[in-house]
Amino acid sequence: MALASSRSAAAAPATIRTSSLTCSRAQHISHRVSVFLPSSGGSASLAVSCGLSNKSPRQATMHGVRAMAVAVKEEAGKTPLGLEVVETVEPNSRVRLNVKVPPSVCQDSYDQVLKEFSKQAKIPGFRPGKTVPDAVLINYIGPQQIRASAVEAVLKRTLPEAMSSVAGRALKESEHILTKFDDLQASFSPSLGLSYDVAVDVAPEVKWSSTSSYKNLRVTVEAPDDLAAQRAADAEFLSRLKDLGSLQVAVGRGIEMGDVTIVDISATRLNEDGTPGDEILSCNQKGFQLDTEEGASFLPGFVEALIGLKQGQTHSFDLTFPQTWQQEALRGLLARFTAEVQELFVRVLPEIDDSIASQLCPNCTTISEVKDTLLKKHAEQIEQVKRQATQFAITQELSKIMDVEIPHSLLEEQGRQMYAAKLIELQASMKLSKEQVVSLSSQEMVQNFLISQKHRISDSVKQTLAVAEVLKLEDLKVSKEELETEVENAIAEFKRYNQEYDEERVKEQAQELLEGQKVLDWLKEHAEITYVTPQ
Repeated sequence: MALASSRSAAAAPATIRTSSLTCSRAQHISHRVSVFLPSSGGSASLAVSCGLSNKSPRQATMHGVRAMAVAVKEEAGKTPLGLEVVETVEPNSRVRLNVKVPPSVCQDSYDQVLKEFSKQAKIPGFRPGKTVPDAVLINYIGPQQIRASAVEAVLKRTLPEAMSSVAGRALKESEHILTKFDDLQASFSPSLGLSYDVAVDVAPEVKWSSTSSYKNLRVTVEAPDDLAAQRAADAEFLSRLKDLGSLQVAVGRGIEMGDVTIVDISATRLNEDGTPGDEILSCNQKGFQLDTEEGASFLPGFVEALIGLKQGQTHSFDLTFPQTWQQEALRGLLARFTAEVQELFVRVLPEIDDSIASQLCPNCTTISEVKDTLLKKHAEQIEQVKRQATQFAITQELSKIMDVEIPHSLLEEQGRQMYAAKLIELQASMKLSKEQVVSLSSQEMVQNFLISQKHRISDSVKQTLAVAEVLKLEDLKVSKEELETEVENAIAEFKRYNQEYDEERVKEQAQELLEGQKVLDWLKEHAEITYVTPQ
């Protein structure tokens, strides 16, 4: 309903929620994006099962940035092919390789292709194993097919050596041949050389605004004040107490603060001349139950306008939606509300003593224990919100003092991971069927997400790369004991939820999470942090 605000002092802003707030730790550990990048993760396993990726996902996390360097393996006994490779640096951390293959390699590849076809082809008039003249074989197989197979053989044979010039820098699975295959096939001749272009993304270089700029960050963090936990605990105590109470019809008087009333509400926009305009449909409500003690969560002035009204009475009043209102379309709007009181109740609460403690909170025997339990709960929640907000502010500030050319392959993979994480949240909150998840995983849906969220995806990758760079520069390490504990906890959660897991994968992701936390703890220790209360 438009009259009620969903904001809460103890609630974390949507932008600082992390994967740890999903339905289970099993999902949390499966997120591909490190814990320091709030609301931006994705499950690799979901991505694969939903068709978000047709190959092993590239990592956009710190561990992934280190591991993505392509290690080109030299085949034992193979001699250099004599390729000529010219490297050209292009924008967005991409390198173009122009590869010139000598005629000797083309001829040898062509001969090998003919030899293989000769072994496999069953040509009328020639017994198996008997040598088939090249002209007869080519005529039978077709010259176009022979050339196509020869080109494939040349590419397969030469690409590893060509890529060796960027070994240690290239991002895994980012390479692709730019030259059209049809053009290569059309121009191929075994007696001539062959030339083709390859594009490959390389590990981006992080450039800081100054050498030590990341060591003395200054950040301002919006976080709940010191009394927020107590207010939240008091509010929950009262709410639980109300659940044990009862409602009695109030007779012969108007609405008082603390009452519960049933009202029919309607609202219209007011034009500049004061005349009524269109209805505000989101405000119209029949039989709305309003607890006057919860007035702070409603439109300012709304509850106060109802005080004194008796059952059956109707009252019209004008209110302006504040500029901070959640629904952007209503901000600053002057509206005329009409409220008709249908019923009025007074709330009768039970006497507050230790006899109701266990009803208010299981396992508690005194009211003091109930209040302490609730306070501890909300203090932990608010501390988590504060910690997440601090991490978010640090990574945001970190990305402002660095510059990096982000490869397209990292953007795409990070975006796919984020979209997969979004599907996990939807599946958990809306209990989507497998068919619904698959339909939301179509290539069109994924591409739309990548386009619409490009800026957010880019920020996410930038922050990851910045944190990875700090990890390297400060030589921060995760101890063996820390890693073992994290892995054991993660596997225990997988087993608890009867989910399959790959132990090496879990270990890899646990390493990423711990490294991210190490960096954030280090940055927080060296940063100047100012906490302010949200307005």
